[in-house]
Amino acid sequence: MAPPGDVVKPVIGVFALQGNVREHLAMLTAVGADARPVRRESELAQVDAMVLPGGESTTMYKLARSFELFEPLQKRIADGMPAFGTCAGMIMLANEITGGIDGQETLGGLDVTVRRNAFGRQVDSFEADLEFPDLGPTFATPYHAVFIRAPWVERVGADVQVLSRVGTGLGAGWAGLGPEAGRSRIVAVRHDRLLATSFHPEMTGDVRLHGYFAELVRGL
Repeated sequence: MAPPGDVVKPVIGVFALQGNVREHLAMLTAVGADARPVRRESELAQVDAMVLPGGESTTMYKLARSFELFEPLQKRIADGMPAFGTCAGMIMLANEITGGIDGQETLGGLDVTVRRNAFGRQVDSFEADLEFPDLGPTFATPYHAVFIRAPWVERVGADVQVLSRVGTGLGAGWAGLGPEAGRSRIVAVRHDRLLATSFHPEMTGDVRLHGYFAELVRGL
């Protein structure tokens, strides 16, 4: 773990039991972080923050249990460790989920309700340009986002900042949603030291969200 006051190169781990681990590690390295895969509690103890990648949330939960990483992760987050959850990682951070399997637990900490697989199946995956109006000039141009079996946020707590929404006119991404197709949905949020997106920021080469998270960690 970086010593107190070391704001130059934060040590950021990536949950490495499932998902686009290499892509996240590369993005974090590109924004100046010391990026490390985390599979064990001993590796978790060496990082300042964590990225929880996309994947399959129920499988991630089971693997975290099998590798005895669930409770240590949960405790670190409860104790204030920054975390960035993407797609399934957003589900893992949410205090409440809908559409999960019986007995599925989350790490918690993010005061939101997330609907699992909200946009539909794999064939309903889509891409969209998003606006992040509150994140300053770095996000002056749209952020191209990839949604794959993505969740959306149905409820946010009073202290949760909504960073971006996805709107209508997305074609295949709204297939089969019926009346839901006329509504915008929350797809990026921040709650204190927790950041979460419905989409996969590691898949486009745009490092701005990883940079935003690294700056969040540096600022602590």
